[in-house]
Amino acid sequence: MTAHKAPSVRTRRRRAAAHAPLRGGKRRLWAGLAALTALGVTGFAAVGWMSPGAGRTHTDARTAPTAPTAPTEHATSGTSPTAKPRATHPTAGSEASPGPSSTRSFPAPSSPAPRRTGIPATGPGTFTTAPGGSAKVGKGTALRYRVDVETGLDLSAADVAAQVEHVLADRRGWTADGHSAFQRVSSGATDFVVKVATPGTVDTICGQYGLDTGGEVNCSVDKNVMVNLRRWLLATPVYAKDVVAYRALIINHEVGHFLGHGHVDCPGPGRPAPAMMQQIKGMHGCAPNVWPYDDAGHYVTGPAVP
Repeated sequence: MTAHKAPSVRTRRRRAAAHAPLRGGKRRLWAGLAALTALGVTGFAAVGWMSPGAGRTHTDARTAPTAPTAPTEHATSGTSPTAKPRATHPTAGSEASPGPSSTRSFPAPSSPAPRRTGIPATGPGTFTTAPGGSAKVGKGTALRYRVDVETGLDLSAADVAAQVEHVLADRRGWTADGHSAFQRVSSGATDFVVKVATPGTVDTICGQYGLDTGGEVNCSVDKNVMVNLRRWLLATPVYAKDVVAYRALIINHEVGHFLGHGHVDCPGPGRPAPAMMQQIKGMHGCAPNVWPYDDAGHYVTGPAVP
């Protein structure tokens, strides 16, 4: 997809993814390399998942041509930006697996998530809205958003909403830019909607904007932040041991597109992967990271992707 410089809030509002035994010195060298590997894994856990008080889904096809506006179930605000469609395709096995990481900064779902098997291929295309709402987080005029879960899924809309709220409220999230603000609502005008849906429904909605999500990935089109159920439940190989962390990357990446941020590449070996990097395509030497900003409030980015 075409990367571009992130616009200001005002601009956003204007515009609507068997070796043989080693001996002697070689054995010692092997042990040293193993120790360094362990240290790298530990570093990921420490850097990526410190608690909010202390211390990155995804999907993307190329930008599609102008497409028709998809029908929405609810009224939407006429002031929300129109983001370019985004989606990302996975290349399984191209990512290195991290060690366990802490998810202390996320609320635990009140009900267990479905297992890896039995994910429905498609659904009815209707949605249940999470009840209630949240307080405003961030500075500036709040972008009002809703969280919907496709009807019939073994997911609690309230649990999904709680996780989305927590991601958008984290101080390493988009509010760290100093002008983005969010507030979840369950009725009335909205600027965007986070929708968790079956692969088939995601394909249908994203396809209306010319994106091929292939039954596998997420997309951000118009006012819809579409989350593929497979990615929500299974993550990717890099984040397979910390699916909740990958959910934060999905939300940060797709909402980032809605805010006008384009794709970037790895800034250098060992450095944190930007949230706007297509990590599902491989880490390219970067360390796993799900947040757009680091703990010191610095934007994590890299070279723009053409």
